[in-house]
Amino acid sequence: MKVNQITDVRSLQLQRGVVQEQQKGVSFKELLQAQGSKEQSVQFSKHACQRVRERGIDLSAHTLESLNTAVDKARQKGARDVVVIGESGAFIVNVPNNIVVTTMTGHEMKENIFTNIDSAVFM
Repeated sequence: MKVNQITDVRSLQLQRGVVQEQQKGVSFKELLQAQGSKEQSVQFSKHACQRVRERGIDLSAHTLESLNTAVDKARQKGARDVVVIGESGAFIVNVPNNIVVTTMTGHEMKENIFTNIDSAVFM
């Protein structure tokens, strides 16, 4: 694996056992639509994937939908590097590249300082 490898959210969910999708009987149209939505959703860096697994951070469909909505709002306001804070923790996202750089739990947020962030979004 490359050091800067980016992981699709769905693949990360499969690794955590949250979602198991089967591709049997899927039409070309459905695959095309799935690919389109994949490009719009945030991706997770290798580091962020590792943090999600280590810290047991919830990546439910609701959390991911909220995260994508928060990143879209930040993008509309011209944000570049944003901290998205929610019930399951904080996600540091590079908005232009649509990549979650790292994540932490609520408890860890109390002990850290966020630097090089130009925006914050609460989800």
